[in-house]
Amino acid sequence: MEELEIILNGEIVNIKIIRKNNKNIYFRFNDQNELVVTVHPRISTKKVLKLIKENEKSLAKMYMRSKNKQDREDETRILGLKYDIKINENYHDVTFDDGIIYVNSKNTLDKYISNLTKKIFREEVNKILEIMPNIPPFTLKVRKMKTRWGVCNYVKKTVTLNSELIKYERSIIDYVIIHEFSHFTHHDHSAAFWALVSTYYPNYKKARKELREH
Repeated sequence: MEELEIILNGEIVNIKIIRKNNKNIYFRFNDQNELVVTVHPRISTKKVLKLIKENEKSLAKMYMRSKNKQDREDETRILGLKYDIKINENYHDVTFDDGIIYVNSKNTLDKYISNLTKKIFREEVNKILEIMPNIPPFTLKVRKMKTRWGVCNYVKKTVTLNSELIKYERSIIDYVIIHEFSHFTHHDHSAAFWALVSTYYPNYKKARKELREH
């Protein structure tokens, strides 16, 4: 691997050139905002730099998107509230103080949020079970999903909630639970289905809009 530096948007950016038997050249920015270029072994460093120069505008946009993503990773939302994250190995437990989370590692924070998510989801599920009748025994699952906030498998009797819901207020989590529970009765999104949802969550359109906007 060869390492160089270039200037993008007035900033020094490290380049890592990786040579593999690729037919094409690939540009990407890694978690350290370094430009990783994957090329065929026959492509010279001079040619790589020439290609970077020719694609400078596009790479500058990619670089800014990468930086913005990193900035967002320095904060998180939990139950509708935004927190800045301060990581220092000298911190012990996860501590919340005036909009800041102090933690010794990202891994520690991820575990904390994972456990909190399961706890909160179970609390909200139990709350909804008290008001919605005829919900059969089911298995609650929690996982990160890219395109759905929840899934009800009425055949296998499972309800899966998207772990990303922990970023929202409890009321929004309640909407998703009610939505999925309603699928035990109505297996589609018919008028009867939405009528059932509205019985237990009258403002469901507002909740749907908020989930679409994020």
